[in-house]
Amino acid sequence: MKILIVLTYYRPHISGLTIYAEFLAKALVKRGHEVTVLSSRHEKNLPLQEMVEGVRIVRAPVLMKISKGTIMPTFGALAAQLIQAHDIVHVHLPQFDSAIVTGIAKLQKKPVVITYHCDLLMPPGLIPWLANQTVLIMNHLAAIFSNLIITYTQDYADHSEFLRAYRKKLKIILPPVDLPVVSDGEILEYKQRTNPGGKHPVIGMAVRFATEKGVEVILDALPKILTRFPETQVQFSGPYKNIRGEEHYINRLMPRIRAYQKTGNWLFLGPQSHREMALFYPNIDVLILPSLNSTEAFGLVQIESMISGSPSVASALPGVRQPVMRHQMGKVVPIGDSNALAEALLEIFENPEKFRKDPEEIRKQYLPDTIAQAFEQIFEDLV
Repeated sequence: MKILIVLTYYRPHISGLTIYAEFLAKALVKRGHEVTVLSSRHEKNLPLQEMVEGVRIVRAPVLMKISKGTIMPTFGALAAQLIQAHDIVHVHLPQFDSAIVTGIAKLQKKPVVITYHCDLLMPPGLIPWLANQTVLIMNHLAAIFSNLIITYTQDYADHSEFLRAYRKKLKIILPPVDLPVVSDGEILEYKQRTNPGGKHPVIGMAVRFATEKGVEVILDALPKILTRFPETQVQFSGPYKNIRGEEHYINRLMPRIRAYQKTGNWLFLGPQSHREMALFYPNIDVLILPSLNSTEAFGLVQIESMISGSPSVASALPGVRQPVMRHQMGKVVPIGDSNALAEALLEIFENPEKFRKDPEEIRKQYLPDTIAQAFEQIFEDLV
C-alpha cells in the first residue's frame, strides 16, 4: 500500500507529534508499505527530498512563518501530485494546510484518515488569535472531508470541543512509543556526565520550554521540596532557547531558574537524541508533566519514562492524566497546583517502591508495530 503522511513539522523538529509520525511511518515501512511524508522545510539547511530509514520525506519550501505556522506557496501543488500517486492520505492535526490536503484528496477520491493530536491555543495577540481561528476553520473542513478521525484516548475525545463534533467518525488508538535498548554501562556513563555531583532526587522534565508546559508550577513547588530534600535537581531535557512565540514566557521565568542553576538545583540538558532520552529516563527519580491546557493531550514522554522504570506526575488534564491512571505508576495532581505537585513528588521520593510497575507490560501496549497494525487494518478497509 502507498501511504502519504502529511504534517507541518517533521523530524528533525522535536515534538510529541513529530515523534509519533516518525514511529508510525517507520513501522509501516517495516510492514512492507511505501510511505511518503509531506512536510515543511522548516529549516533552510534541510534537503527538499531525502530517504530516512525507508521513509521518503518531501519538504515544501517555507516563504515565511507566522507564529508557529508556515506559509508554503508550493504546498498545494506538491500535495496534489503526491496524493495522486498514493492509495491513502494520513493527515495530522492541528495543521493550517489540512483543508487543502483533504479537499484535494476528496476530489481525487482518495480516502483520508486524520490523527487529531491536540487543540491549538496560540500565544496572546491579534495575529496569533487570527492564526488560531484560521487553523480551526481549516481543521473543521479537514474533518468534514475525512473518512475517519483517530485520537489517543476517549478521555480527551470526551472533553475536546472539536472532537465532540465528529463522534461518528472517531476511533481511539494509543500512540506509538518506543526507546532504543541501552546498556547499564551507558546509563552510568550518562549519569557521570549529567550529574557528576550525584544530586538526588532528580526530577525530569522532557518538553519544549513553552507556556502550556507549566514550567512555573515546578518553580513554585521547589521551595517546599528543597526544605525536605535540599539536593533535589530538576533536569530539563528539551529546547529552551530561541523558541518562536515563547520569548516573553522564557524571559519572565529565567531569573528564577538562574538562581536555581547557581545552587545546582536546575540543569538544562538541551535537545537530546532518542538514544540520549533512553539514558535520561533511568537517571531520574520521577518525570513531571505539569501542563496547563488542552494543547497537551497525552504526553508520550510519560510512557517513555514508565517503560524505563521511572514514575510520572501529571496534571489532571483530560488525556494527560491517562498514562498515570491507566498504569498506576505515579500521581495525578490538580492543574496548576504547585503545592499538590510538591506533595506528590515528596510522596514518591519517600515511597518509591509504591510507584514501581512492570515496565515490559506497559511497553507492549505501545510498540510501534502494534500501533501500525491497527492503522494498517483501517487503511486496508478504507482502500
